[in-house]
Amino acid sequence: MTAQHSKDPLHGVTLEMQINALVARYGWEKLGKLVNINCFKNDPSVKSSLKFLRRTPWARAEVEALYLDSLEDNEPQDGGFNPWLQGRDDKI
Repeated sequence: MTAQHSKDPLHGVTLEMQINALVARYGWEKLGKLVNINCFKNDPSVKSSLKFLRRTPWARAEVEALYLDSLEDNEPQDGGFNPWLQGRDDKI
């Protein structure tokens, strides 16, 4: 049997992993400016963000789009290890 790989870049990447990666890259303050939602601006936490994003499809879509843009910005030039791809099934 051959292993099947999803072409979905978010396959295997949880919303929590996305938030943690974005916070690590941008910090809460800049993240709140990039995605204009209160859970990133007022007393931000991963838990409150997850609760809001799971209930608000438009906000989740914005976070996922920013995460995907961040992945594209961090493609390794030399084919080396890329921490932004950690947890994704379609690693090389």
